[in-house]
Amino acid sequence: MQEFIPQELPVSLNLTLKIYKLLTTASRKLAELNGFAKIIPNQDILINSLVLQEAKDSNAIENIITTHDELFLAQIDETKITKNAKEVQNYELALKTGFKLLQKDNLLLNKHILEIQRYLERNNAGFRTQSGTTLTNPLTGEIKHIPPQNADDIKRLMSNLEKYINDDTDELDPLIKLAIIHYQFETIHPFYDGNGRIGRILNILYLVYHKLLDLPILYLSAYIIATKDKYYKLLEEVSKTASFNDWIEYVLIGVEKTSYATISRIKAIDLAMQEISQTLQKQKDTIYSKDFVELLFSHPYTKIQSIEKGLKVHRHTASVYLKICQELGILDCIKIGRNKYFINIKLFEILSQELIC
Repeated sequence: MQEFIPQELPVSLNLTLKIYKLLTTASRKLAELNGFAKIIPNQDILINSLVLQEAKDSNAIENIITTHDELFLAQIDETKITKNAKEVQNYELALKTGFKLLQKDNLLLNKHILEIQRYLERNNAGFRTQSGTTLTNPLTGEIKHIPPQNADDIKRLMSNLEKYINDDTDELDPLIKLAIIHYQFETIHPFYDGNGRIGRILNILYLVYHKLLDLPILYLSAYIIATKDKYYKLLEEVSKTASFNDWIEYVLIGVEKTSYATISRIKAIDLAMQEISQTLQKQKDTIYSKDFVELLFSHPYTKIQSIEKGLKVHRHTASVYLKICQELGILDCIKIGRNKYFINIKLFEILSQELIC
């Protein structure tokens, strides 16, 4: 098999009526998601919750498997981080770093992509400079794709992709461009490792860049996991036929389904916050405060020190607050070694449920 060098962007398209109908549906559902995100006033709650789930799913595509318990515990206690949980944390940090850079520069440049890679892989390898990278079928070992091998080709194609991403004069709808950008990045495969995860980070940052979303809260990884064979088959077909239509349809359906599933998750988090607020407000010795409820929902696991620091109260007061919540069935307490951890039962259940796409 010879290396495959994709053509530079833009590409010639012959979009169908079906694609335009799917585009309308996906755009509406995405706009609905952006509106629903505003019902939770503390945006960190959504970012922390949904980014972590995406990090888990995106790593799972690369066969980096973690449990929810591992991830949630690692968020509040660094001594409990497993190797795979650390990989997920690196992904979360890389995504948040990309989001901050995008907010700062209002551009999505190669230097940002390189910074995302640095945080994800914890190295400064940068774009590939040596040949030998191939993509194989994990079951058979068969080589499925040989990306560009020459460093000059990689630089040229990534420079072209950077220009295409940031070209605001292009009249093509951003969701159509999203599909093309994802294909192009994955086909170039510019890094030695982490290309799939970085490509999925670029998906969400591109939507934020075009102001289709205010927060990085829509992730296609769960959809890709559910349709993994089709995902790789359609990517391959674009390379073989130079036709993007089936691939664009696939991405638009993914945006619509994932938006719907994410709205359901946001509604569930909001309802759980309301129910717990009402429960705490009914207590005689009320411990309710907006800040306390938001702290309980900032991570599924918490500990006394987190409440003590977050509310600026004494350790005894924080302990009392958590004990009352435990008695009310809001929190569950577990002991690992000498440490006590308190689990937000409802939030844990919500985040442990896989997005149905």
